[in-house]
Amino acid sequence: MNDDRGKRVSLVLGSGGARGLAHIGIIRRLEEQGYRIESIAGASMGALVGGIYAAGRLDTYRDWVCALRRTDVLRFLDLSFSTGGLFKGDRIMDTLREMVGEHAIENLPLAFTAVATDIVRQREVWITHGPLFDAIRASIAVPTIFTPYAYLGLTLVDGALLNPVPIAPTFRDFTDLTIAVNLNGETPPAGEPRRPARPESEATAGDLRSRIQQFLDMIGDRAAETPERDLGVFELICRSFDTMQNAIAAVKLATYAPDVVINVPRDACSAHEFHRANEMIELGYRLAAEKLAGRTEAEGQHPRRRPTP
Repeated sequence: MNDDRGKRVSLVLGSGGARGLAHIGIIRRLEEQGYRIESIAGASMGALVGGIYAAGRLDTYRDWVCALRRTDVLRFLDLSFSTGGLFKGDRIMDTLREMVGEHAIENLPLAFTAVATDIVRQREVWITHGPLFDAIRASIAVPTIFTPYAYLGLTLVDGALLNPVPIAPTFRDFTDLTIAVNLNGETPPAGEPRRPARPESEATAGDLRSRIQQFLDMIGDRAAETPERDLGVFELICRSFDTMQNAIAAVKLATYAPDVVINVPRDACSAHEFHRANEMIELGYRLAAEKLAGRTEAEGQHPRRRPTP
């Protein structure tokens, strides 16, 4: 009989745009090591990857996202003509629904919580029932980028606004340990590998797409490289959001102290660089392997069990 002591996991998947593709590699490594994921709580990209995994279609999503080129990403940006955000998000949601299928959260084989923010009442919302992709769409509604999502009479935006690493929803889980993935980790010290080299730019098709691509590149590249005094409005918004997430994530991790924290450096890639999926998945796999190896060495053959509530 297999010994599953210490192997039942509550997995917390944080927010961070395209860096969230590292979640895929982390999940793969956990499964290879014999860990059994019984609960997932996710914010923003963590809710997207976690929800697709809970629906049993993560391999399909991985194959699809790894095939994306930079120009392919632009096809899913449906411009919004409202003042609530640049993009509606309907096109990408329709694509994911077709790929994964419709699922009710309460019928998934593991516990799943998507964290969103009620922007009117200024509070966290934990979505644990109802259509899976309604919950995901609410959780990924990055302010100014995607329009807010109206759900159950609430106006919801990105869960990372209040909780970029949502550990608290796992408190009632009857699992052995909580593993949290923080996509806003510190950058490596000088001399260690930092952000992967950017690939050559691919030609874009059409004037509108070219302008959108230039806008996205400006956010990613100049936010990382331009001096503070030259920040534009979109760069300032993105950097302000990142700064807020970093501060909140640090407080959440210190307050709730999960058993294991896997930190993905916040400069691993820009939030919009979904065409770098292979790099991010491999990075997540490597970081999980290193962290889990350290845990095994520290605990030997007798891992610490979490006290049951």
